[in-house]
Amino acid sequence: MSIEKGREVIRIEAEAIQALESRIDENFQKAIQILLACKGRVIITGLGKSGLIAQKIAATMTSTGTAAIFLHAAEALHGDAGAVLKNDAVICISKSGNTEEVLQLMPVMKRQGVPIIAMTGNTHSEMALRADVVLDISVKEEACPYDFVPTASTTATLVMGDALALALFQERGFSMEEFAQYHPGGAIGRKLLLKVDDIMRSGDDLATVKIDTPMPEVILEITSKRIGATCVMEGEKLVGIITDGDLRRYMEHHDHLWQLTAKDVMCLQPKCIPAGILAAKALHVMELHSINQLVVLNEHRFPVGMVHVHDILKAGVA
Repeated sequence: MSIEKGREVIRIEAEAIQALESRIDENFQKAIQILLACKGRVIITGLGKSGLIAQKIAATMTSTGTAAIFLHAAEALHGDAGAVLKNDAVICISKSGNTEEVLQLMPVMKRQGVPIIAMTGNTHSEMALRADVVLDISVKEEACPYDFVPTASTTATLVMGDALALALFQERGFSMEEFAQYHPGGAIGRKLLLKVDDIMRSGDDLATVKIDTPMPEVILEITSKRIGATCVMEGEKLVGIITDGDLRRYMEHHDHLWQLTAKDVMCLQPKCIPAGILAAKALHVMELHSINQLVVLNEHRFPVGMVHVHDILKAGVA
């Protein structure tokens, strides 16, 4: 029974989300234009479960380039309405569209001259009639067996909020660099801010050998630098790379490795990345080519470092 109920809940909520797609219409576009034209902040208000969803939508907008704050509808009636300024825009959320606190708040906002977007499950409600734009978040049914606990309706509201936030994100041309500025900490910050320059092996820690270096010395260089590979150089020019994997594969078919030089064993086309790129991008390149190391080149195409997949994962970029 529990498994069946769990699947039923997911089905009902998935259908509620699917129904939203056809409602991304001219009203949605009008809402986007209002929010793009807003010179202040987007004030998002609601009560109860709608208020909780409003907080999440405000957080998503703020992190994607649209300054937004949550305003508790009941608290607003006791002084917090002063947070709404004339350059702001407002999103009111109510499933019924008849939440008394929200309705009492709307005239206050209207006196400030701010545009109001209503997100409601009742497009003929009092809230909808007072709003400048109405976004329909109605659902066929709640997942609750008695059809009254907000479940599918809160999911639909959240998804509509995500649609607004991400459409604004795209319209503003919000860059990865700007996104990174809003997420300096945690895994997101590491992915968006950490560069290969911050973790690469460079200077005396960069493994390098000359093209005519005997293989015993090559192996010693690879072993001592503990990165599993060495650059092969001809003057200042990178001409190849030798990895510990290359050594193992060569030794499977030959028994005269010790008599050779770096030139005889090296891979002629080492995978390289430019200095300054994100470590997350370097990890993507490694995964794409199934390799563990990348040579880091400067603007003159000279090797200035090498980065290992373990360095990236250790830094928390994954």
